[in-house]
Amino acid sequence: MLLEDMLLDFGCTVVGPAARLSTALEMADGESFDVAILDVNVAGEPIYPVAEAIVKRDLPLVFSTGYGGAGIREPFRDRPVVQKPFSQADLKRTLIVALSAAKR
Repeated sequence: MLLEDMLLDFGCTVVGPAARLSTALEMADGESFDVAILDVNVAGEPIYPVAEAIVKRDLPLVFSTGYGGAGIREPFRDRPVVQKPFSQADLKRTLIVALSAAKR
């Protein structure tokens, strides 16, 4: 919920969160959003099927993990990562990177 509070402070509209991979997949396929923030592990399941669905839609994503970029599987290692625990400034900086890269 801290992440949601940070996003609301930025003026974002939050879609989610999804506590299960199946819910996250439905959201990735059907919801309207500008950027997704994906925890690498959702209820013990890796998030990569959701990342694949978002990439197919050509939407930006940010991974959130305690392992940093080294914990991200190929072919997603080029995607922005915010390492837990993160500050509001870290999150904002990472979201700006993701959104700027998507506009190119």
